[in-house]
Amino acid sequence: MYVRGRKMVAFLVCCVALAISAMYELIEWWAALAMGQGADDFLGTQGDPWDTQSDMFCALLGALTTVIFLARFHCRQLRRFGLITRAPEAITP
Repeated sequence: MYVRGRKMVAFLVCCVALAISAMYELIEWWAALAMGQGADDFLGTQGDPWDTQSDMFCALLGALTTVIFLARFHCRQLRRFGLITRAPEAITP
């Protein structure tokens, strides 16, 4: 699959980061259910009911930061290896 729009690429990068984060949180939850009484020790939430949401928010911030700050470097590397020939428009998520 080839995505032409720069904004769509940035959007897909953020979606993939959130999907991976959500899958990890589900696996963590399933493991906690399987452990029974040891779930609190395994999760390490220290009573924070928003731990999952804050983890996913941090994943989103990391993806956005990476897209914003590394997009030019990535395009420069692609031009250097001859994979693209023109300068792409700026990526703004």
